[in-house]
Amino acid sequence: MFTAAVHVPGAIDPRAVEALADSLSALVAGVAAGIVGDAVIVSADPTDREIALVAESTGAAAAARGRDPWAAAAALARRPWLLCLEAGDVPAEGWIRALDRFGATAPPGTLGRLARPHAPLLDRLAARCEALTGTHRVRAGDVVRVEALLAGRPGGRRLPVRPLRARLSRG
Repeated sequence: MFTAAVHVPGAIDPRAVEALADSLSALVAGVAAGIVGDAVIVSADPTDREIALVAESTGAAAAARGRDPWAAAAALARRPWLLCLEAGDVPAEGWIRALDRFGATAPPGTLGRLARPHAPLLDRLAARCEALTGTHRVRAGDVVRVEALLAGRPGGRRLPVRPLRARLSRG
């Protein structure tokens, strides 16, 4: 039902690879529950030796980030929903049930948002405003239909944001 997209921002160093491994290992419970079907690692250089090794050992696809990391992941996604994570994001208890319920009940064009209490203050404030007004931008912690990312939003239409009863912590 969901493709997990894990974005590795910045330079690829041992700490970034560790953060990526933390995020991917946390998704194993979702794979076992049948919620997460595949994963895409999005980085500046998907051919980097460490990224390629992690992708190969986990069965994830690797994509170049380009201008929009989430659109790059959507192009390789094999499931209808995309769970957007930043390397180091670890879903907290209850995330599987929250995603399952959201995927089964969300109206078309709705974006789900997991709480990211560790995000910078300005990002958290922007996320709260977007919960009221909708959003043009997909962020880490969002769950969005792949087709919405691939098609874009014609006419600048905002996606309504539905907060999910789950959060992300840092690994």
